[in-house]
Amino acid sequence: MKKFALIKLLLWLLAMAVSGCATVQPWEKGELADPIMIFDENPIDAGINEHYRDYREGSVGGTGAQSGGCGCG
Repeated sequence: MKKFALIKLLLWLLAMAVSGCATVQPWEKGELADPIMIFDENPIDAGINEHYRDYREGSVGGTGAQSGGCGCG
């Protein structure tokens, strides 16, 4: 009986894993590019905050900005 339950569980897990895989068609990609999918409400404000954070922390982000952390640029 335990073997049957284990097989049933494995089949269920396999079915859940396979059903999560999907191919996105080209005409469906437009829905993913919808402005409602943007995490930040205001992209300009987010860019300003990222720029400030780069200078403030002296970090290097994906934008290539570098700083010494003193805020002097």
